[in-house]
Amino acid sequence: MHKNQHLIYSLLFLLTFVWNANSQEKVTHPKNEFRGVWIATVVNIDWPKTAIDGVEKEKADFIEILDTYKKLNYNAVIVQIRSVGDAFYPSELAPWSRFLTGKEGQPPAPYYDALAWMIEQAHLRGFEFHAWMNPYRATFDLNKNLLSPTHDVFKHPEWMLEYGGKYYYDPALPEVQAHLTKVVKEVVDKYDIDAIHFDDYFYPYAVPGKVFNDNASFKKFGSGLTLADWRRANVSNFVHTISTTIKESKPWVQFGISPFGVWRNKSVDPKGSETQSTANYDDLFADPVLWMDQKWIDYIMPQLYWSMNNPRASYSKLVKWWSENSNNTALYIGHASYKIRADGDKSWNYASEIPNQIDYARSFKKVGGSAYFSAKWFTNKNFDIVRLLEENQYKYPALPPAVPNLKRIVIDIPTVNEFAKDSLLYTFTIKSPLNTKVRYMVVYGADHISRVNTNDATQIVEKINVHEIDGLITFSIPAEKMNQFKACAVTFIDYFANESTPTTIDLKKTFKIYTPAQPNEER
Repeated sequence: MHKNQHLIYSLLFLLTFVWNANSQEKVTHPKNEFRGVWIATVVNIDWPKTAIDGVEKEKADFIEILDTYKKLNYNAVIVQIRSVGDAFYPSELAPWSRFLTGKEGQPPAPYYDALAWMIEQAHLRGFEFHAWMNPYRATFDLNKNLLSPTHDVFKHPEWMLEYGGKYYYDPALPEVQAHLTKVVKEVVDKYDIDAIHFDDYFYPYAVPGKVFNDNASFKKFGSGLTLADWRRANVSNFVHTISTTIKESKPWVQFGISPFGVWRNKSVDPKGSETQSTANYDDLFADPVLWMDQKWIDYIMPQLYWSMNNPRASYSKLVKWWSENSNNTALYIGHASYKIRADGDKSWNYASEIPNQIDYARSFKKVGGSAYFSAKWFTNKNFDIVRLLEENQYKYPALPPAVPNLKRIVIDIPTVNEFAKDSLLYTFTIKSPLNTKVRYMVVYGADHISRVNTNDATQIVEKINVHEIDGLITFSIPAEKMNQFKACAVTFIDYFANESTPTTIDLKKTFKIYTPAQPNEER
């Protein structure tokens, strides 16, 4: 880089940093906002750091990721539990992942159910746990020697199509759709997850000079459709089936998809975006707009992995397009933290790029939050950007919103049976509600009973994962967190992410408790 150019970059960065550091009044702090991070396990991108790490190191490294993002006030982790026909949990339907244990089909030693443990650790820290699966990708390469004898490549070779150096499940086969539905159902039934998450891999991205040879299936099942329409129908039927399967098992478990960031280009469809890019509809045979129209998904998280003003596909134009074209679902934005200082687009060299993207997305009412690919980029690196987020956009906690299809009124209100404090802890004992399955409780703090405001993110003290024992919920908060407050409020969060009416406690007047009137009661 030329010396003068380097100087200009340095000055621009300094000005950006100073502006952000001194503009907190310009940054809004939403009370409800999804803040997620993808934790990629395929080829050990994020975790485990290597395939041969011992169990104790694996656990310590996962907790480090959780604690890093807890400090940054994130509230959801999207963890890849199936990437290539494998599993990060014990299953009759897939072998243990080699990315976890070093050898496919070999369980962890000492043994533990990695998925159950990860869910527990995430919930303890107040995170939603979104179980991320890649349904159609069967292998990462063509080396069958790395696969377990129980892998579907060996058990069901008739399901497989080789393309671009990998094996894929043929999306058209009814047996494949039934099998992959069982894979999803097993996880939903067995584990206390908050969501099933699919990413952008449906029919594979085009590989120059290669043909995805599904001609045999097309001849058998094409039913007079064009090849493109038939492929889209295969994906849409699968998405619909997965949606129905999840809701029949656990209605509160969300189904979210993070598609590639462009639906269609305007050059081929007037409803498309002003982009010149690969497109979901035309290249991956996926139709996210249809899935939203049909209410098959609870949230959509387009991967807008471009800079604000990228000439071929700008982040700013695409946020606007998705905000105008999303319906029946929550809309969250996927950000490319992996591009920071590592991309040909020099906009990613500026520390302000991600903060500016967040601020811009927040200006659209439809946008309910963000997620970042991937976890390692804010873990022990990019400290300047982490600091900007800590001091500005993510200075205060936020609660994940209830998605549109799962919004409901929580009719129970916390009844405080007992409250006590000592020099170390404030301890609350709450009567278990009759009608609500409680996932978390939230505590808010203020300097006076009249100023408690549960719509104010700056008043969130703690979000606590709770368990009911003998009809009671008991939890404690460190006194050092509570001593500054003269009053507090407590609320329930149900399994659908809805929040109850608060109960307020005056911490000065012998801990007097104010329970609001029931909805049909006179105050």
